[in-house]
Amino acid sequence: MGIVREKVELKTAEQIAIMRRSGLLLSRVHDMLARELRPGITTAQLDALAEEMIRDEGALPNFKGYQGFPASLCISVNEVVVHGIPGELVIEEGDVVSIDGGCIVEGWHSDAARTHIVGAPRRAADEELVRITDAALWEGIAALASARRVGEIGAAIEDLVAMEAGETLSHLEGFGGHGIGTAMHQPPDVMNYRTRSRGAKVVPGLCLAIEPMLIQGSGEWEVDEDEWTVRATGGGRAAHAEHSVAVTEQGLIVLTEADGGAARLAAAGITAAPDPAA
Repeated sequence: MGIVREKVELKTAEQIAIMRRSGLLLSRVHDMLARELRPGITTAQLDALAEEMIRDEGALPNFKGYQGFPASLCISVNEVVVHGIPGELVIEEGDVVSIDGGCIVEGWHSDAARTHIVGAPRRAADEELVRITDAALWEGIAALASARRVGEIGAAIEDLVAMEAGETLSHLEGFGGHGIGTAMHQPPDVMNYRTRSRGAKVVPGLCLAIEPMLIQGSGEWEVDEDEWTVRATGGGRAAHAEHSVAVTEQGLIVLTEADGGAARLAAAGITAAPDPAA
């Protein structure tokens, strides 16, 4: 029996332009949440603010109801790595808070995550965790600019984390990024470390959500009884950074970054594609 490969959905320039609108809205939602995030606010309050803003813009939150998920955001605090369910948890000074969300505009999805330290960090290691996770994201995006196969993204992320963190940080094994478009999660898988698979071919029209997830220490984890919350069990905190990115004939456009990724790509010697929203 031959190997069955899932079909990768490639987008036209017009479809990428709509995804850029979805990404720009999500970027503004994240900016708003960064302003509202402070000691004393609950994760449920942050979730309500995001849902209200998305719906006020005529879009839909794509997390809500996805496989039964009850909220518009995943908010993961401290040792929670991903998929934290918003509720009555009160944010405190020094918390490490990952906010992951997405929206749908005219049927096209966006997905992005940012990790924040609320107020003054409790320890320097938390600052390094957040810095390296963000750097790993952009290393993966930069690798996509010249990659022939999607697997090169994970290799670049793994190498950056090893160089910057040694054994002080671990990947959330078994989790990774994904294709994105008419659905939030599509082929291909985008792992954050080397695997046996070379991955799908990188061609114009490919749209990916790239999302390193790092844990302080050895990286053990478990899923809570809610069947969503992924929690580190080794005593370390976690961070998550994500952008949706499109490969075009003219290069990359980071769909969920305000400037399309132009500044961060330029720092890596890469010219971003023309922004369809400009």
